[in-house]
Amino acid sequence: MAQSAHRRRNAAAVVAATGLLALGLGAPGAAAATTPRIDLKVLVVDNGGGQVGAIAAELKNTGIPYTTVDLADTGRPTIDAAFLSDTVNGTPRAKYQAVVLPNEAPFGPGSAEQTALEAYEKTYGIPQVDAYTWAHPEVGLDYTDQNGGWSGVLDGVRTQVTTAGRSGPFGYLDGPLTFEDNDPAVQESYGYAAHPREGFTSYLDAPGGGSMLGEYAHDGRRELVVTFAYNQYQQQFKVLARGIVEWLTQGVHLGQSRNYFSVHVDDVFAPDARWDTGRNCTPGDIDCVGGGEETAPIRMTADDAAYAAQWQQSSGFTLDMVFNAGSGEEWKTENGGTDPLAAKLLADKAKYRWVNHTYTHKFLGCVQDTTTVPWTCAKNANGSIQYMSRSDISAEIRNNYNWAVGKGLPVDRTELVTGEHSGLKTLPQQPADNPNLAGALADNGIKWTGSDNSREPAQRAVGSALTVPRYPMNVYYNVGTAAEMADEYNWIYTSKADGGSGICENNATSTCLPAPLDTATGYASYIVPQEARIALGHAIGNDPRPHYVHQSNLAEGRILYPVLDKVLDGYKAIYADNSPLENPRQSAVGTELQRRAAWQTAVANGRVTAYRIGTTVTVTAPSGTQIPVTAPEGTKKQLLIGTTAFGTSYGGKRSAWTTPELLQSALKLTLPSA
Repeated sequence: MAQSAHRRRNAAAVVAATGLLALGLGAPGAAAATTPRIDLKVLVVDNGGGQVGAIAAELKNTGIPYTTVDLADTGRPTIDAAFLSDTVNGTPRAKYQAVVLPNEAPFGPGSAEQTALEAYEKTYGIPQVDAYTWAHPEVGLDYTDQNGGWSGVLDGVRTQVTTAGRSGPFGYLDGPLTFEDNDPAVQESYGYAAHPREGFTSYLDAPGGGSMLGEYAHDGRRELVVTFAYNQYQQQFKVLARGIVEWLTQGVHLGQSRNYFSVHVDDVFAPDARWDTGRNCTPGDIDCVGGGEETAPIRMTADDAAYAAQWQQSSGFTLDMVFNAGSGEEWKTENGGTDPLAAKLLADKAKYRWVNHTYTHKFLGCVQDTTTVPWTCAKNANGSIQYMSRSDISAEIRNNYNWAVGKGLPVDRTELVTGEHSGLKTLPQQPADNPNLAGALADNGIKWTGSDNSREPAQRAVGSALTVPRYPMNVYYNVGTAAEMADEYNWIYTSKADGGSGICENNATSTCLPAPLDTATGYASYIVPQEARIALGHAIGNDPRPHYVHQSNLAEGRILYPVLDKVLDGYKAIYADNSPLENPRQSAVGTELQRRAAWQTAVANGRVTAYRIGTTVTVTAPSGTQIPVTAPEGTKKQLLIGTTAFGTSYGGKRSAWTTPELLQSALKLTLPSA
């Protein structure tokens, strides 16, 4: 099984040529006489396995065009020279810049399709990812029973990005990478770690040595070999996915990927109702029956506001204060005419971002009939649904904005979050938007209105405005202490036999806790780690959607901060300084989602052409379409006369949404020479 001298010489040759091949400057074989055109598209050969699916999902999420060949499809195209390459205007063309395979030889060693694919890779310098394979000499690794190799469960295993990985495609990482272990009773990941052979460069090492991910250069080809199983939702894949894509595309591709985390704090200035631990409901809510007085509401104090400002400064993170000025003014009137909280928040107004949440947090959808549980939409005499009027909705938006301007708050007029996302459709009672909402948004210059990602994860139009889906965090609006949070969590997530509501027993999207949490310790020991893991998963998944909580979570026990600290600390432990956690405001998130949707539509409709010839990248797209591009440091954008620096730096690459310059029909970039 040892490598032949011939294979070793080829491995050395391809390593020496890598710098040229990476930019398409030359290649062995038929295309060597002419610098080829390399189309910026990826070929994905899919066997139905989760690993190929994960990489394809990362390509789509980044915005990279790709073509899928389904091996289970009897009508699929044959992989041959004609499928892979041709000639355009006398220039040899590689139709794909990279290839994703389930393993090193999915068509079978020596088969016609495998031979054609390998010849294509050699001719044009096209890299290949083996999405998941075992450790053996054909992929440049010893067997696992040689030189300290091993195979087994990887849950909780602490791996290390190598020096070669950090100086190469994984240069955005800093420190070890621990595989998830979310449930000790469930095997979540399995893999192989083995000693590299000649031509193999490890990028990720197991604790006792042995590679689990690395590059194998041999026979005039390069493969990225992955020897552990994964899916697109696991943290270790999300962390490594950027580097896999950068290696695969050689750092030049359409699309871009960054890490985002924003947190909206709703109901600022207003009090929030409190969970009743005795009745297991929230007094004041229409479904809270059984009598009894309403418990004291939860509202931040001036000390809580001071703590929020200090926490932001020490954490380097900005919160979005989603405010109801009218509710605050009402509270002030009912409490002696003074409001230390408002005074402190307004004194520190420049330290936060501010988002209009309407003046008094009214429900802006249908008129609610609360004589029934659950509530229903009130009806007009003719049987039609009775809705809040356009003028009343507009007044709620306008009065809050005008108050903010009068107080000098740095508020963006185009942003809005309605109370409870009301006005938008609310199933099952209100299956359509309030027809008066779109006009009221237009009246007030609203371009971006918040929506609930758990109900509507896709951005959509509301008249001339667009929604910005927000992730609800499982830190409840009606709790001020850790004990209250754990009590309500127990009610929702424990079975009736264990004293809970039993909701979890008949809900396909939920599971029951094996036992109720200790209300004294359960929040810190169970809920905080779980919520931080979920939020961090969003943040490292190129997902700009903001998260939302409530002002009550910054009051009393200040229970939100442990979750945020765990997210931020977890991020810093993994990522290098060249990949900061971006913290966009709502309008920027809305713009990002809008651009992505337009880009995906243009790609799906075949209206994007992108390729590189040598060090020149050319991209054409429908007029006005923002084009996402990622390229190496040193890349220049060609102007009509001269060049300018391209994009901004992130993760060791340059990236941007951009368009052709004035009087140009195509976007043109000049890559740095190898």
